Amino acid sequence: MLAEGLASSLHALTSADGTVRGMQNPLTPEVLADPVALTRALVDIESVSRNEKTIADCVEEVLRGVPHLTTYRHGNTVMARTDLGRSQRVVLAGHLDTVPINNNFPSTMRGDLMYGCGTSDMKSGVAFALHLAVTLPDPRYDVTYFFYEAEEIESQYNGLTLVSQSHPEWLQADFAVLLEPTYGIVEAGCQGTMRGIVSTTGVRAHSARSWHGVNAIHAAGEVLRRLTAYEARRVTIDGCDYREGMNAVRIHGGVAGNVVPDRCEIEVNYRFAPDRTPERAEAHLREVFAGFELTVTDMAAGALPGLAAAPAREFLAAVGAAPVGKLGWTDVARFAALGIPALNFGPGDPNLAHHPDEHVELTKIRDGAATLHRWLAPA
Repeated sequence: MLAEGLASSLHALTSADGTVRGMQNPLTPEVLADPVALTRALVDIESVSRNEKTIADCVEEVLRGVPHLTTYRHGNTVMARTDLGRSQRVVLAGHLDTVPINNNFPSTMRGDLMYGCGTSDMKSGVAFALHLAVTLPDPRYDVTYFFYEAEEIESQYNGLTLVSQSHPEWLQADFAVLLEPTYGIVEAGCQGTMRGIVSTTGVRAHSARSWHGVNAIHAAGEVLRRLTAYEARRVTIDGCDYREGMNAVRIHGGVAGNVVPDRCEIEVNYRFAPDRTPERAEAHLREVFAGFELTVTDMAAGALPGLAAAPAREFLAAVGAAPVGKLGWTDVARFAALGIPALNFGPGDPNLAHHPDEHVELTKIRDGAATLHRWLAPA
């Protein structure tokens, strides 16, 4: 059945002169049939954030040629969906952009490893979704394939955010898989994150007569002492362990080399388990730094594991391994905010994301694509 679907879908993409819908698109039928080759082709289309037009054009051209899909575009975000009348719908989502290139473009191969910007984060995951979109015409669920722009930069540009505001109906689903790098395991939900500025104050004075002043940098020692003594929670939710963390990430103070400073600011990052709302997390942060001025500058809610949905249970069965909690923050939280349970699953190694030596194992690509096919293929 897979071979038949592949042949019919890819035939529809190819014009008489061998191009893809009249353009020299590197995402040829042969490339689309092989998740490894597709990963490399995607990596070799430069798509640093805010420069995703070329890759979005290529993806859109492919998807519009697939007869079992209806395709839409918003900016450089491309979405395609089946409408087979299934009782449930799932989303496969991946971002098209990468961080800036760092002497790692185009891709190179070394044995079982593919090197290049975006190999791990997350064009190998995007390849999963694009491969299945073309080769699986009759999935057991209706599927929305969502390829979005600008995940690596400020949220105001994020394609998932923009579509959720302008076309929320595009994202309606019972369950979502975000194809972020997880090294082939399921990372469920995600932790929330919050940043705040803890400020200490003093009185300026000449450093030669420091007893006339109060040193705000010295006062910051108590803030650092509390952080050093802080015991972070470890929380288990639906069998997934989440480990919180609270750390000073930046400190600023001082006026001049001969002045006792009257202000010092310590930036604190708090990563909190998804059983805490941002409001509760802020209350906890204020409790920890009681007696100091605290200004919260940024916050994002986490996402609960979301493993109760039937598609999620069937996906875990296809993976064949227990999920773990996602310790970082991902766009899974954006799906959770829309009421859609979601998890993270992709072939890349998250430790290599944004690294100049970024690479992905070819076996992880093949195994992950096979896992998603087992999950989505009709029984």
